[in-house]
Amino acid sequence: MAVLAGRFVEVASPDGEAASTLRDRLIDSAVGVMTTAGWAKVTMARLADEVGVSRQTVYNEIGTKNDLAEAMVMRELDRFLAGVTRSFDENPNDLINAIRASARRVLKYAQNNALLHAVVSATHGADTELLPLLTTHSEYLLEGAKAVVSERVASYDLDLPEGRLDPSIDMVVRLVLSHVMQPSGDPARTGNDIAWIAERVLR
Repeated sequence: MAVLAGRFVEVASPDGEAASTLRDRLIDSAVGVMTTAGWAKVTMARLADEVGVSRQTVYNEIGTKNDLAEAMVMRELDRFLAGVTRSFDENPNDLINAIRASARRVLKYAQNNALLHAVVSATHGADTELLPLLTTHSEYLLEGAKAVVSERVASYDLDLPEGRLDPSIDMVVRLVLSHVMQPSGDPARTGNDIAWIAERVLR
């Protein structure tokens, strides 16, 4: 279960299996077309042909092209946050390992994920039609990730000076997102580096 912009959404974690519904298949097709040919080439008729349904079925399932863009972006962000949540669930007694696992899982998921990169950087080349949506959701991504981490960190025993927890969380989240946008190494090594820094800050 992920939380984003006040919504609770059932999603697969970055290393889990997503349910193969018609909506999923349509969104997968749209992401594939957008990342290889550009947003202008994404049409309801093309999606209908690729998935093997009528164009009216696509409209009934998705709505407008703007609705499709929203669904594409929100699914990536929900999966991103689901990975963070799962990492903390798997490490209920070790905050540093939870941060390490979160960073590794997120960075692995982000590899070759053009749509997620576009959201993080709030740009997607010449696809200016998507820019306002990406810019808005890049803010949701940052705030959503910080909210998930803040909620989970509350259960750990930390001895930080008053007012230092929030900026510490902000620092860790921004550090992970910077590596999503511009990786400097493999996810495992980068996760270890981020965990080392977080340990120095939080302990």
